[in-house]
Amino acid sequence: MHPPGADVVVVRHGEVGVKSDQVRMKMEFQLQENLNALLADRDLPGDTGCERNRLYIRTEASAVEAATAAAVDAPGVVSASPAVSVEPTMDAITDALAAAARACHDGGPFAVRARRAGNADTHDFSSRDLESEGGQAIWDAIENTGETPEVDLDDPAFTAFVDCRPDEAFVFVEKRAGPGGLPLGTQKPLVALISGGIDSPVAAWQVMTRGAPVVPVYVDLGDYGGVDHRARAETTVAALARRAPNFDLRLRVLDGGKAVEELVAETDDTRMLSLRRFMYRAAETVAREHDAVGIVSGEAIGQKSSQTTANIAATDGVTDLPIHRPLLTMDKTDIIEAARDLETYDDATVPAGCNRVAPSRPETAGTPASVTAVEPDDLLAMAESAARDPALVDVAAHSGKPPTADR
Repeated sequence: MHPPGADVVVVRHGEVGVKSDQVRMKMEFQLQENLNALLADRDLPGDTGCERNRLYIRTEASAVEAATAAAVDAPGVVSASPAVSVEPTMDAITDALAAAARACHDGGPFAVRARRAGNADTHDFSSRDLESEGGQAIWDAIENTGETPEVDLDDPAFTAFVDCRPDEAFVFVEKRAGPGGLPLGTQKPLVALISGGIDSPVAAWQVMTRGAPVVPVYVDLGDYGGVDHRARAETTVAALARRAPNFDLRLRVLDGGKAVEELVAETDDTRMLSLRRFMYRAAETVAREHDAVGIVSGEAIGQKSSQTTANIAATDGVTDLPIHRPLLTMDKTDIIEAARDLETYDDATVPAGCNRVAPSRPETAGTPASVTAVEPDDLLAMAESAARDPALVDVAAHSGKPPTADR
């Protein structure tokens, strides 16, 4: 929803604004770069500009909704608003507010929220003046429709906003929430283990919203996984890639089929823990080749038998890199809701028949010694070998073409 003539997107960040000036400027530049990449990837017209604590996308009226949707996909963006730009005068602002009310108000009480930036003598009015005279303009506009106007500053059904700057004022009627956090690319990359399930893409997205690009890795389970299992991983990574078109989110597919066959043949209750160790060592090997400084896992305490506190401790020692678990203490219902927001839930819940790897009575209190005592001697060597020869899958997030693989 936007006022008539809207052709600007007002973009707000949060944590970036409290950094030192030098760090803030670097992060704002990175956020601008990411926003421009999103616009280009979606074939949207627009250029970004920046002032302290505000970024702007100058676009066309026909593209303002799509540009706003692109902005709120960018990590680091707290909120964005499609807005109309007017002269920073009382008359221009109140005219825009009245037009916004006529176009967007569909009943109920209203309120005006105004902010004015600049020195005291920059404008001949204050923020309170804007709210008072702007409120009167909206009152008159509603009254002229035959409806009885009502003001409610505590719980309005319709809110009109004014952001008045020294050289320009913006009028808008909504603030769409973004993911917040830090701009992608402001932290070192991490390797994200993607299983194709609900949790792992959410975990990857969580670290992306903290500024860390991810190198997605999927371990193909061979006969114990299958085409559908791999397809789930590809489509969930595509959802991440759509939000980060200027970063390499091609899926690295590692061949774990032989390792799984050996684990099924030689291990029983600790099988899933050894498989986890295989994945961590493989991820560490990939990380060394991509200057990544950690591994991301979708584990949450107690969610599965392999994710008890004891079993997590039994598997961590296989790598020297830190293992980041953004979902560690989250409830499954909250993870599912996050997956729905990310638009990965539906694809992640397609039946794939990959549960045949798990033993009938899995270990829930493993130790490093009990796990390593029974696993194949060459398990970690197989992990390193698989990681050195990945298949790179273009998830075709932007072209709409089916995924392709190459080595």
